[in-house]
Amino acid sequence: MKVSTKGRYALRFLINIASRTDGKPVSIKDVAAQEEISEKYLEQITSVLNSGGLVKSTRGPQGGYLLRKAPEDITVGMVLRLTEGGISPVACLDADEFQCEREARCSTIGLWRRLDKAIRDVVDTTTIADLVAERPEAADNYCI
Repeated sequence: MKVSTKGRYALRFLINIASRTDGKPVSIKDVAAQEEISEKYLEQITSVLNSGGLVKSTRGPQGGYLLRKAPEDITVGMVLRLTEGGISPVACLDADEFQCEREARCSTIGLWRRLDKAIRDVVDTTTIADLVAERPEAADNYCI
């Protein structure tokens, strides 16, 4: 699985918000500047996160974005499913997509299932709170 910039930037956006301790809404402009992400692209990402129930927006001069859930209740898997559409390493494992007619005689299905399980085991147990806790002191030193 290769995570797109959309997925990586969504995680950076959520980590940025979750790192704030003042509880005030965070503006896209501030996050875009701090994370070196285009404001326009970040607006598209926040729309997806808002529709997915992970963030909420507040309007006005002190407006911005807040998390709708506690950081420990938002998994990386939730974010990637919203932004990437799925996390399976091959399309035949996406139940919503299709079932492969070759499954019964597929030599690689076991490999893909193990890889899929490994990916899910990591992304579905790692939370935004975990990533905040792992964040280096120099916050711009991470690479996602």
